[in-house]
Amino acid sequence: MLTNFPKTISGLFIIMILAAVMVSCNEPYTTKPKGYFKIEFPEHKYQSFSKPGFPYRFEYPVYANIVQDSTFFEDQPENPYWINVDFPRFHGKIYISYVQIGGRSRFKVKNAKGQYVDSTGVNTFERLLGSSYSLTYKHTVKATAIDDSLFTTPNGVRGIYFKIRGNAATSSQFLVSDSVKNFLRGAIYFDAAPNEDSLGIVSRFVQQDMKHMINTLTWKNK
Repeated sequence: MLTNFPKTISGLFIIMILAAVMVSCNEPYTTKPKGYFKIEFPEHKYQSFSKPGFPYRFEYPVYANIVQDSTFFEDQPENPYWINVDFPRFHGKIYISYVQIGGRSRFKVKNAKGQYVDSTGVNTFERLLGSSYSLTYKHTVKATAIDDSLFTTPNGVRGIYFKIRGNAATSSQFLVSDSVKNFLRGAIYFDAAPNEDSLGIVSRFVQQDMKHMINTLTWKNK
């Protein structure tokens, strides 16, 4: 009797393990939500950008850098007032482009053969406004929605803010203008694959900085 006892215990133990495995296999499987790295954000603090000769000034974050833009995607900036507000910690930028109303700009036109060629034309407020809307709504391929809203800042500067939802390359854009002399556009871009879930928290943080830039912007050549 005693010599068979360990074998009996071992057999029961194996049966219990197999039963537990079979029960666990029949339980419904629930996927765990995808997690992302926790990001520590700095405190929002700002400094003034008021470079001599520039037609505008504003406040930007102390953890960002101002870099003069030498290329704007595939185009060359038409004046020295195009800059990037660089956020090296977040691998993102706010691209700032400035155009003087009444001046001349390069743009693409379609010829009789259906080819796009370079041309020049006068920067009217209506042309610049239409071009800004066209550039923003090019993101409808990836965007789930684009909301635009008019605003007037505490400094009396008027503009339009674009909130772009979905996995578009940019989450926010804006334009400001006095409709007579100055026209400025801004857009947030990150050096990462567009993903509203993973970039959302960083994008909202930078959007707050961009809104501060807008609210503190003034024209120096009124």
